[in-house]
Amino acid sequence: MTDAQRLIAEAATAAEQSYSPYSHYRVGAVVVTSDGVEYRGCNVENAAYGASICAEANAITNAAAHGVRSIDTVAVTCLDGAACSPCGNCRQIMREFGVRRVILTDDAGDPVEYALDELLPRSFGPEDLE
Repeated sequence: MTDAQRLIAEAATAAEQSYSPYSHYRVGAVVVTSDGVEYRGCNVENAAYGASICAEANAITNAAAHGVRSIDTVAVTCLDGAACSPCGNCRQIMREFGVRRVILTDDAGDPVEYALDELLPRSFGPEDLE
C-alpha cells in the first residue's frame, strides 16, 4: 500500500464519523504535519447550512487547536458518490497553513495527487501580507 493509499484509507475512516443528516455525503480528511503527525476531520452539517464545516477545515482546525502551524499534506475522500474536491474556502485554509500536497480520489476511488498550486493558482497567504 502506498502512502497516498494509506492516507485515503485514513480519510475514509474519518468519513465514517461524518455528521451529514441533510446531504448524506460523508467526507473525511486527514492532514499530515511537517513532522509527520496526523489529524483527522469529517464534515459536520447544520440545519443552517452555512454553519456546516467541511472535513478538510475540520482536520486543519483540529491540528491548529493542537498548536500546528505547518501542514504538509491533506488527503480527502468521500464515501458516498463521485470523487470530491475541496471547496474554495478549504483551499484557502490549506494555503494559510502551507499545504504542499493534496491527495484526492478519482471516480474509481484511487488516489490522485496534486500540488496545492494546481488547485489554487495565483493564491496569496500569510507571507504575502508581511
